[in-house]
Amino acid sequence: MAVKIRLKRFGKIRAPFYRVVVADSRTKRDGRVIEEIGKYHPTENPSLIDIDSERAQYWLGVGAQPTEQVAALLKLTGDWGKFTGEGPTESQVKAPEGKKAFVADEAKKPVLKPKAEKPAEAPAAEAPAEAESTETESAAADEAEKTES
Repeated sequence: MAVKIRLKRFGKIRAPFYRVVVADSRTKRDGRVIEEIGKYHPTENPSLIDIDSERAQYWLGVGAQPTEQVAALLKLTGDWGKFTGEGPTESQVKAPEGKKAFVADEAKKPVLKPKAEKPAEAPAAEAPAEAESTETESAAADEAEKTES
């Protein structure tokens, strides 16, 4: 059985991400696999390349053939250099930078306006008085109905 180390595609149109897998060469691109040994996200900046070095060394040692794309990834991670004994053996994969803390520009004016203070408290005081008067009127109407019946 011919075993290949290749990429298995996931994701939407124009937003791919891949898993690095070990599969029989006769299976479909996204078909059944023997083992997943890593992942590759080319759309991130810098690209995410995460390959289990120990498993990659094992499969290369037992005769699995990497595709061109996976061979390029293995060269970046240093696994190909460890296997063949030629080339760099340390990883050349760039780590993603952390997000910078947001700092507001003090020279600009604030966009948010302060809330306006309530100009008069008299209308606010009248509203509860009106509510009390309607309550007393409804209570008086209820008593009138009871006396009529």
